[in-house]
Amino acid sequence: MINFDKVTDIFCLVDEFCDKFDDCTINFIIGNTSKRPPIMSKSEVISITILFHLSGFRCFKHFYIYYVQKHMQAEFPKTVSYNRFTELMQSNILPLTMFLKTCCLGKCTGISFIDSTPIRVCKNKRIKRNKVFKNIATLGKSTMGYFMISNFILS
Repeated sequence: MINFDKVTDIFCLVDEFCDKFDDCTINFIIGNTSKRPPIMSKSEVISITILFHLSGFRCFKHFYIYYVQKHMQAEFPKTVSYNRFTELMQSNILPLTMFLKTCCLGKCTGISFIDSTPIRVCKNKRIKRNKVFKNIATLGKSTMGYFMISNFILS
């Protein structure tokens, strides 16, 4: 399924990136850092997230519980529970996004993905005063209420 040499390559790339990312962002952290660091490193969490997308599994929970925790003990010896791992994923979304944006972008194939999640604008009686997405979106109405409709497509 997953070539274990590939796991090492991905982890090394992510670990180098995370070291540089931490060096660049250390001055911009707001609040106090935790006195007790998480058991799994930022590099491990990001690597497992990337491996899931390369694995062919459809459900992340099954991938993590039945594949990573059972068959990848040598690569990731200090795995945490599934619930804790999803919390770690949420706290590492920025470095994951930056890694994928800077290190993993390939050539554009012409296929675009659009998030169709509606963004609630405001209460209907204040809809005319809204200036949130003034120049980049137009106002639309559906059966659920008023929403902003993007004027551009992200690739």
